[in-house]
Amino acid sequence: MLLLCALASILLTSCQGVHKEEEKTSIRIGISLYRGDDTFINNIRGIIEEKAKEYERESGIKVTLDIQDAKGSQNTQNNQVERFISLGCDVLCINPVDRMDTSLIIDKAMTAGVPVVFFNRQPVEEDMNRWDKLYYVGVDAKETAVLQGEMVVDLYRKKPEAVDLNGDGVVSYVMLEGETSHQDSLIRTEWSVQTLKDGRVPIEKITGGIANWERSQASALMEQWLADYPDTIELVISNNDDMALGAIDALERAEIKGVNVIGIDGTTPGLEALESGKLMGTVSANKELYGSAIIKLAVSCALQEELPEEYPLSDGIYFWTPQEILVTKIKENP
Repeated sequence: MLLLCALASILLTSCQGVHKEEEKTSIRIGISLYRGDDTFINNIRGIIEEKAKEYERESGIKVTLDIQDAKGSQNTQNNQVERFISLGCDVLCINPVDRMDTSLIIDKAMTAGVPVVFFNRQPVEEDMNRWDKLYYVGVDAKETAVLQGEMVVDLYRKKPEAVDLNGDGVVSYVMLEGETSHQDSLIRTEWSVQTLKDGRVPIEKITGGIANWERSQASALMEQWLADYPDTIELVISNNDDMALGAIDALERAEIKGVNVIGIDGTTPGLEALESGKLMGTVSANKELYGSAIIKLAVSCALQEELPEEYPLSDGIYFWTPQEILVTKIKENP
């Protein structure tokens, strides 16, 4: 009986792994980014690298990060995963290219018995439920969108003329969207607008378009809209900061001032634009916690330890990073 109890206690470790007799002195983490030139992903990558070094200093366990750029190709990412496994990575951290097409990654990981921490682009629920060694770190997309809408609602209630620039009783807006099929893009678009309606902000959509999260594409769209709808646009709602900055670029080229632009992500360039008053506001995730959660979950899985209590998982799978509204002080002044 004592022997059976001892065996049970060994098996009840997290990541549901089999206990290793020898303590590991090093771990290897394979990380694949959907696109290395994405500003937000670059911010998170920097924090992941910082937190890995911090853990290495504190624990004495060597952490090797093998970071690869999938460059927007799911096939490339699948090959990277295969390579990670062949190199003996203890755990994978994957920022999926296509959230709808992670089944092959999961197949390979399950076959090799290598846990996976997905982040930023959430795989479909059906895939996440296939195995008990799959985790996800990200933000709640609906919460993000509601917070984005609330920043405009709050300003409108305090100072309507700061939002309804021409005083006609209607706030005319344009929408810059991310990818066509990206869950966060769809939810951010829907719920930012719904929050404005729920907050009784009188809005009217002029137009919108897909800019694929990119500053240059958003800039081109905004430039066209300014030409097509002169002296009409009062608010630019953007699914992320990079596209918001693209809209600001177009506004500056046209020498148009006063149009409110709001983004999401709290990227370094976004925060700089916020500080200068060019960006009205953004929704920022706690990036320190975001990157730290990825590393701590990955390390726990690699070492087959209990998952860290400071990162509580919803349904035993999802860690939702806290978010906050950041608005320019210039716009808050009465």
